[in-house]
Amino acid sequence: MFTDSHCHLDFPGLVEQLPDILSRMKAAQVSRALCISVQLEDFPNVLALAENHDNLWATAGVHPDYEDITEPTVEKLLQLANHPRVIGIGETGLDYFRLKGDLEWQRERFRVHLRAANACKKPVIVHTRAAGDDTLRILEEENVQGCGGVIHCFTETLDFARKALDLGMYLSFSGIVSFKNAADLREVARFAPLDRILIETDSPYLAPVPHRGKTNEPSFVPHVAKVIAMEKAISIEEVGIQTSSNFDKLFGLDQTEDAAA
Repeated sequence: MFTDSHCHLDFPGLVEQLPDILSRMKAAQVSRALCISVQLEDFPNVLALAENHDNLWATAGVHPDYEDITEPTVEKLLQLANHPRVIGIGETGLDYFRLKGDLEWQRERFRVHLRAANACKKPVIVHTRAAGDDTLRILEEENVQGCGGVIHCFTETLDFARKALDLGMYLSFSGIVSFKNAADLREVARFAPLDRILIETDSPYLAPVPHRGKTNEPSFVPHVAKVIAMEKAISIEEVGIQTSSNFDKLFGLDQTEDAAA
C-alpha cells in the first residue's frame, strides 16, 4: 500500500540490519522504497541494493552538502542512470543552511543534475534548505518541466509550494510533518493536491512521531501518511494508494509489473 519515496538504506545503522528492515517494511505494508544516492563514491552500494531486491530502486546523484569529492558531470550521471534499476537523478539541489560563503559551485552542480535529468528523461530529486528563491529560479531556468521532479522532505512555505507545483513538481512529506511545531507544514499538506504528494522517511533521519528520536526506517512511513490523512480528512488507505500511484507516475513505473517482479 505504501511507498517510501526517499531513504538511505546504504547508510551505517541501516545496511547492517537490512533483512530485518525489509521484513518490517512488509509487515507495515510498505511495498517499495527508493534508495537515494548522495555521492558518486557510494553509488555502487546504492545500486547494489536495487539490483538485489525487487522492491528497492535507486537514483544517481551528489548531495549539495558534500564538498571536496568527485564532482558529477552530465556524462557521468547519464552513464549511471542508464540502468533499469536507476529511476531518478539526485538527490541534488541547494543548501545555504549548512554551508556558507561562495556557493556558486553548488548552483552549478544543481544545474548539471537538471541537465542530465532532462537528457535521460528521469525525474530529479531536489533538496532545498534556506535557498528557496534560487532553487525555484534554477528549476525554471533549467526547464525542470522537461524531466519532472520532487521537492523531497518538504519544509518550505506555502508560497514556495504553489510555485513548485506550478513548475510541475511533486511535494514529498517526511516525518517532520508529524512534529508538534510543524503546523505551517501541515497547512501545506492540506493545500497540496493529493495527486501531487509523495511520502518518505529520509531514513535514517527524521523519524516521525511516535518514533521521534529513533533511527528512522521505511516501515515508519505509514505514520507520515496518517498525518496527511488527518489533515485532508480522508483515510490512510487512500493516502497510501494515491501516493504510491503518484510515485509510479513520476518515476515511470508500472505498478502491475512491480508487483509481479
